[in-house]
Amino acid sequence: MTFAVKVSGHVKAVVDAELPELIESLVALGITAQDATLWGPAAEDEASRRLGWVQAVSVSRPLVPEITALRDAYVAQGVTRVVLAGMGGSSLAPEVIAQSAGVPLVILDSTAPGQVLAAIDGDAESGGLRETVLVVSSKSGSTIETDAAKRAFETAFRDVGIDPAERIVVVTDPGSPLEQSARADGYRVFTADPTVGGRYSALTAFGLVPAGLAGVDIDDLLDEADATLLEVAIDSPENPALVLAAAIAGGGAQRRDKLGLVTDGSHLPGLPDWIEQLIAESTGKDGTGILPVVLLPVSPELETKPADLQVVRFVDHADAFHLFERHEGEVLVSGSLGAQFVVWEYATAIAGRLLGIDPFDQPDVEAAKVAARTLLAARPAPTEPALVLDGVEVRVSDPALASGGTLAGVLDALWASVPADGYVSIQAYVNRNDLPQLAGLRELVAADSGRPTTFGWGPRFLHSTGQYHKGGPANGVFLQITERTEVDLEIPGHPFTFGQLIHAQAAGDASVLSDGHGRPVVTLTLTDPQVEVLSLFEAAQ
Repeated sequence: MTFAVKVSGHVKAVVDAELPELIESLVALGITAQDATLWGPAAEDEASRRLGWVQAVSVSRPLVPEITALRDAYVAQGVTRVVLAGMGGSSLAPEVIAQSAGVPLVILDSTAPGQVLAAIDGDAESGGLRETVLVVSSKSGSTIETDAAKRAFETAFRDVGIDPAERIVVVTDPGSPLEQSARADGYRVFTADPTVGGRYSALTAFGLVPAGLAGVDIDDLLDEADATLLEVAIDSPENPALVLAAAIAGGGAQRRDKLGLVTDGSHLPGLPDWIEQLIAESTGKDGTGILPVVLLPVSPELETKPADLQVVRFVDHADAFHLFERHEGEVLVSGSLGAQFVVWEYATAIAGRLLGIDPFDQPDVEAAKVAARTLLAARPAPTEPALVLDGVEVRVSDPALASGGTLAGVLDALWASVPADGYVSIQAYVNRNDLPQLAGLRELVAADSGRPTTFGWGPRFLHSTGQYHKGGPANGVFLQITERTEVDLEIPGHPFTFGQLIHAQAAGDASVLSDGHGRPVVTLTLTDPQVEVLSLFEAAQ
């Protein structure tokens, strides 16, 4: 087999109980045949337009020579630096493909002005704008972050005497506004299968074009995926997708609804981040869902072992007896990257059936976008911060959260508001090139709060896990981190800047979470980020 799933302990009992019904119902065969009725009448219309991913390998094969030829043409011109402007599935899949292959690919999935400038300017090691090709990737063709990046790069290319049509490649759905404008401007355009949702698009043009232009052997990736297709199409106890789906979504009322994803970092780096958005956005709705929690091998959750956390561990050899024995009750998974894409997509769709939800829609994603657009249109004057603690501006959704009078007290009050079955979500709307250490806050918060903790860079998570935050169980508390910086950048053709955009996105999401859904939210604004991040780490211990 190209993919292996091993289960033991309580999770084996869950799998054994769930598999017979899945096999008897021919769920695997049904998905392969694109049977839209598998998720019930309410989901049938959406499912009928969102199952093209099961044929992605064959549909994508003709793209390989086109992408390779374009890559060779750019290399011959000395254009070897590839930047990808995309959000959600449009960036996370190419990111893990490139990382796993050890190929450089600059990901621009942020509206932080310093990060946008860094993507435009490049550096001595990776090359600058004259060696750069930009891939603009958007299914809808109207994603505001991607459109803003495209506008900024167009201006930058023209400023150095480069025709943007020579350096911008567009990936979008046929008929989108982006396709129409890109073709009119003479850009090279790749269109993807419109029957594939963004988070299921890893093996379509959205995953393959940027990765292939960066130098990944995408033909080999498709071969890996192809070798797995027969395994996931047969309704048998050995089908890895059925086993995995039962392990993560089975158990009924006793189901563990938090999913810890842990890898040693050298094995398929970045894969848990892609799985996080796939599962969270697919299942987090109607008050239910599976919350993925990306862990390190030393994360606190692996020591405290919360009763509602199911651990999935990525290993090189899932049948290694010493691993199997050492990690009783975990799910051990092994397989190539192409195989991982196929199995997790099948397993997530099957999990939707087990949970009784539509795994292909995202009904709550638009709310934060609408709130951000409203703020950008009005651009109200900044309000005075309620508190300044250790130099950090503090805003809270409930005054009781600030009653402690210290930064540590505010955080303790937020942790105290976590329900017994809840979680903490950290959302960092900052330039992650300048503050990469902020991701380490997750480990401290998980230890201090005693609950599973997620971390997301804003605004990229709004296109993925943001669905779970609003549509999933109402048991999350939210810590937003924003920054004040003198660095800003105009967005050509828009009356607002990148700095104004990212602040509107943070404020809009906070409003939807607190006012629209009653979730506790604390927003911390770092006025001197490099200094105050230390205060934040001290307060979180």
